[in-house]
Amino acid sequence: MAAPITSITKQVLTPEEQQQQKLAELQTLLADNDEAIQKILGIAGELNSIGILDAADSMIQAKEKIAHIALGQVSREPVTNLINHLMNASAVATRIDPELTTKLVGSMEKGINEGIDFLQTDQKTSVFDLAKSLKDPDINRAIGFGLHFLKGMGKGLNE
Repeated sequence: MAAPITSITKQVLTPEEQQQQKLAELQTLLADNDEAIQKILGIAGELNSIGILDAADSMIQAKEKIAHIALGQVSREPVTNLINHLMNASAVATRIDPELTTKLVGSMEKGINEGIDFLQTDQKTSVFDLAKSLKDPDINRAIGFGLHFLKGMGKGLNE
């Protein structure tokens, strides 16, 4: 019978052996990915020849100055106003039913097309035509919507 193992010794590599092992792994990776590495080096060469690498290096060197300038631009009142408007508009948009918005935008598109069709004719609208058009259910519906929209907007402005 064999003697029982009483101790385990861990093989510790010297720094030179670790370096040799890493170089061997890197050499294997280079050999396995030769085509990809050649493409990367080609791209890097092109970027260098047109000056992008120099520009990127300069930006990295001046990162604190660039951050200071960007922060100064973002904190200007017009930019903060724009951000506040976008946040408020998005808050309103999230409260509106998407199907209703789709219907409203589709109705606007149809209205614009009808208006364009009318503009292409030389017809004139008389006061009598205007009064008569109130009996048209489509026009009456749009005017009613507009009046109630204005009423709700007025209530909101009064708050």
